[in-house]
Amino acid sequence: MGIYLSTPKTEKASEDGENDKLRFGLSSMQGWRSSMEDAHAAHPYLDETTSFFGVFDGHGGKGVSKFCAKYLHRQVLKHEAYEVGDLGTSLQKSFLRMDEMMRGQRGWRELAVLGDSIEKLSGILESFIWSPKGGEANDHVDGWAFEEGPHSNFSGPNCGSTACVAVIRGNKLVVANAGDSRCVLSRKGQARNLSKDHKPNLVAEKDRILKAGGFIHVGRVNGSLNLARAIGDMEFKQNKFLPVEKQIVTADPDITSIELCDDDEFLVLACDGIWDCMSSQQLVDFIHRQLKTENKLSAVCEKVFDSCLAPAVGGEGCDNMTMILIQFKDPSNPSAPVTNQPQSSTESSEADMSEEKAE
Repeated sequence: MGIYLSTPKTEKASEDGENDKLRFGLSSMQGWRSSMEDAHAAHPYLDETTSFFGVFDGHGGKGVSKFCAKYLHRQVLKHEAYEVGDLGTSLQKSFLRMDEMMRGQRGWRELAVLGDSIEKLSGILESFIWSPKGGEANDHVDGWAFEEGPHSNFSGPNCGSTACVAVIRGNKLVVANAGDSRCVLSRKGQARNLSKDHKPNLVAEKDRILKAGGFIHVGRVNGSLNLARAIGDMEFKQNKFLPVEKQIVTADPDITSIELCDDDEFLVLACDGIWDCMSSQQLVDFIHRQLKTENKLSAVCEKVFDSCLAPAVGGEGCDNMTMILIQFKDPSNPSAPVTNQPQSSTESSEADMSEEKAE
């Protein structure tokens, strides 16, 4: 069956949580794929006033997606721009920082632990050959000091991951995206895309790819990768004469910042295993229908998976699926979520947030 199983794995890993401003549910399912390469992060209390949510869709292995889920929010939190309230800059720099951190001995070792079983074995064997001096490995984790070792010249992983992250502080929502995972807001029942799917044939992406010396074949970068932006994938980031944002594939995210209002009901972050099967508006409509009878948000995510899962191998509905559903609470009644009735919607109502501020 190649990269697919003979029967899908439909067991779901789900979680629910909340703070005084929102509640969330999330779930992930391996499905027909032979391995689970998605990862996610949900931190309703990144600090006292800020929430962080992210989905990461790995390709070529799960090491990079899990690395991002483990470290990206920490980098955002510690960045000097975050300390002065510049959420967009802290997100943008932290996306790029992931590529830096995955290089060298320490990056290699962390990816070996987080990655697939053969990588784990390699990491265990390597530890008999070399390990950092006692206490050095875990001190100041986010400082990420350089470590000497047999993989000191490791240029970074050739597997990669998308990253779509939402940070909420008060009424401010900042979304950072690299790749084709997607963030969608439901405002009065209308789907509003807060991210752009970075496919190679988009004019701006194609222009960068070609100028950096790459090519596009059958919709794929150098005939291989069907994404134009991703964290990792270091084989596409080797031009020493270009800055990181102008490489064939870049981790540089688009940043979108909006002010939330009383008409905003919920936010969805999901990997493309969902978007392959549903448009943004179709998913928003599906969620609204489910919320009429289902209060547990993770259960709504699970029902989305069941609806999307292909009945047989091949085509749409065969990918890993990961989704976070964030519902905003009514400020006048924090114990109850916003319950605006959606307007009648059509596919044409699905719109990018072009009228909102892009940082």
